[in-house]
Amino acid sequence: MQQIINFVIRNKDFLLYLFLLMVSLGFTIQSHSYHQSRFFNSSNWITGGIYGTFNSISSYFGLSEENQKLVEENQRLRRLLFNARVGDTVQIDSAQMVYTIATGQVIKNSYADPRNYITINRGSRDSIQPDMGVITQKGILGIVENTSSRYATVQSILNEKSTINAKLKNTNHFGSLVWDTEKYNVVQLIDIPRLVPLTVGDTIVTGGMSSIFPENIPIGTIQKFDLDTSKSFYRIDVSLFNDMTNIKNVYIVNNTDREQILELEAETVNEQ
Repeated sequence: MQQIINFVIRNKDFLLYLFLLMVSLGFTIQSHSYHQSRFFNSSNWITGGIYGTFNSISSYFGLSEENQKLVEENQRLRRLLFNARVGDTVQIDSAQMVYTIATGQVIKNSYADPRNYITINRGSRDSIQPDMGVITQKGILGIVENTSSRYATVQSILNEKSTINAKLKNTNHFGSLVWDTEKYNVVQLIDIPRLVPLTVGDTIVTGGMSSIFPENIPIGTIQKFDLDTSKSFYRIDVSLFNDMTNIKNVYIVNNTDREQILELEAETVNEQ
């Protein structure tokens, strides 16, 4: 307190000047409409700038929350898409739904090895199991191979062991999607007959012949194709929609009828 008093005593002339200046400005603003309007316009500009700055800051720190909302909305929309059929009215809470969708994030990604794997932050406690499909908003990513309580490893489509059913979107001719280990942004579609018309730029999607992925999930576009004359099948290079070097948010797709389908198929094979 004594320091404050000493400060006031040392600067009493300057403080008095400031006080008289503020009083005179107040009288001037009150007595002249022009000065009054200029004062309020200036104060509005200052406060508006301050509020705008605070809003920008709060918006920046709210990006994570907004991003999560977008992921959840995409999850809902994809659930609708995967289960929609012509003429159907899809209820999200319907017990008839075949596919369920869970969200997750990549915590480790590899794309330079012959057998690449991706680790995601979802595991058995989140009902994630082996052989579930994993996709992004741009397209297919891989298949869950192993799980722990909190994490799962995903066999990437950039894996020499990977084989996924895929088809030409325009013609519905299907084959197998594999990887020759040469480029991280190009995979190969094989077993397409030579009679099938092909065009560079045609879209490749999942074929629906698998019990893992829904049909028509994007994969990429035809970059080039060559004919294996000895087998009369094309070897097609597919440029991926996904940037496999930059993946964060993912969707884990579960076909709730998969076990039933596999049991039926196994029973049919055993009867033959």
